[in-house]
Amino acid sequence: MCLIAGPRQVGKTTLAKHWLERPDLPQAYFNWDIDSDRRSILKYPDDFWKRKNSTVQTPVKLALDEIHKFPRWKRFLKGLYDSQGGNLRIMVTGSGKLDVYQKGGDSLFGRYQLYHLHPFTLGECLSNGKPFHPSPKSFFEEILRHPPTKAADENLRHLEKFTGFPEPLFAGSESRLRRWSRSHEQLIIREELRDLTRIRELGLIETLVSLLPERTGSPLSINSLREDVGVRFETIQNWLGALSRLFYLFSIRPYAGKLVRTLRREEKFYLFDYSVIEDVGARFETMAALHLRKLCDYWTETGQGDFQLHYVRDRERRETDFLISQDRQPFALVEVKLKGSNIDPSLRYFSDRLKPKYSMQIVREAEGFRDAFVSKGILLTTAAQALAVM
Repeated sequence: MCLIAGPRQVGKTTLAKHWLERPDLPQAYFNWDIDSDRRSILKYPDDFWKRKNSTVQTPVKLALDEIHKFPRWKRFLKGLYDSQGGNLRIMVTGSGKLDVYQKGGDSLFGRYQLYHLHPFTLGECLSNGKPFHPSPKSFFEEILRHPPTKAADENLRHLEKFTGFPEPLFAGSESRLRRWSRSHEQLIIREELRDLTRIRELGLIETLVSLLPERTGSPLSINSLREDVGVRFETIQNWLGALSRLFYLFSIRPYAGKLVRTLRREEKFYLFDYSVIEDVGARFETMAALHLRKLCDYWTETGQGDFQLHYVRDRERRETDFLISQDRQPFALVEVKLKGSNIDPSLRYFSDRLKPKYSMQIVREAEGFRDAFVSKGILLTTAAQALAVM
């Protein structure tokens, strides 16, 4: 089975239907949110896909959309695969975390491959539909090899303004973006949280969500949020975990390694929909975080290593925005700046001590340079040039 997870309205259903349109095998599509599809799955779990077309021959391509809303979806998929795995090519999509079974319950180990679908990145906007696959070995060389273009600059501004979600990105309308962002938030809070969790204090959740944009990109104090919302520490933790499972936000943990005086507990949070972030610097950092998170997921899910996204900060308040680890070892340090031409001192400090394979500073508005170059082992590049290969 192929499991596709990602934020709501990022294009999972479109992807599944596009896969089904290929005429190599008979196809069937079922959406748990559609009453007739839900009744068929519950009433005929052994052969529900035949009920739409009794003459269909096996093997069959079967797409199951939002099936994670079925309370016993793990057991259902396990039984379906074990009994019909040879007859079905199964794609499962969902905006809730499809990897929660790893924490307990019926195991699907050996029966699936999990992939994440992310909002559009600059590299995808420039690819014209052609597949591009930067590898860990060639990633930084690709940045140096491809100088920034006018198209990259224009698409970067468009992406910053309208986010990478297909609907507002392709509409290119500020009013459409505001309506979409409001409905997207309400869809997650008022429907997804209600349907998939036991959380009922939706008004307080909305209060929490309203406080997150101004705290994006900084180590998050849960105690501070607890005081502002007026609930317990554990409650804020649980709510943030629920919002993460529904892909409203994602967190990155500090990387410690062998550095004794680094922070080890406070996480940083980033929103998938960064249009609600007013601070220009925080919005740009969030967009960069999404590009790097997607890159880590791609490398990991294509078997090129175990890549994770972290940040580094010590007790002297030196900080580097991002660190990509490969198999738990430092791979790439990445600092993100709105303006500038000089390497950040904290980036140099952590680069000397952690000794990653690569160190890079991404500047949104470069001063005194346009093409990427290497200075004392650290790559200095514009956002248009760096993000264009992600």
